[in-house]
Amino acid sequence: MSDRDEAFAEYFAARSAAMRSTAYLLCGDWHRAEDLVQTAFTKLYLRWNRVQRHDALDPYVRKVLIRAFIDEGRWGWWRRERPHETQPDVATAAVPSDDRVMLLAALARVPDRQRAVLVLRYWQDLSVEETAEALGCSAGTVKSQASRGLVTLRALVTPPVAAE
Repeated sequence: MSDRDEAFAEYFAARSAAMRSTAYLLCGDWHRAEDLVQTAFTKLYLRWNRVQRHDALDPYVRKVLIRAFIDEGRWGWWRRERPHETQPDVATAAVPSDDRVMLLAALARVPDRQRAVLVLRYWQDLSVEETAEALGCSAGTVKSQASRGLVTLRALVTPPVAAE
């Protein structure tokens, strides 16, 4: 194995799970998340020798991942694979709470760009500027998409029922 391949393999082993979690938050499907991560890391591998700073790869991979997600949404339903029968994919041993299930279902209904902003800003805890760089847009766009996304998300999330 060459030094290039070894360095890439180390980075992949260290960061693929985190990128898969981000992809899952974007698309809401573990299998699709794996496809997005595979696409992002394939593109990184092809450009591995051209990447200037290997110590700052996460923003680059995150940007590729998000662009792959958004581009996939533009394809239209006829170009996507659709499984007929899905098997549950267990990512962790923990059973998700009802609140988490409801939030993930609501997040899946938020438009793609707004969802990407919400995931990066509030789950990944990126700054407005880092989010703008990852999405290739302005800070003002991030702020407006975050605002719209939160309004949409709040409308989709049912408030808890108070016990009497």
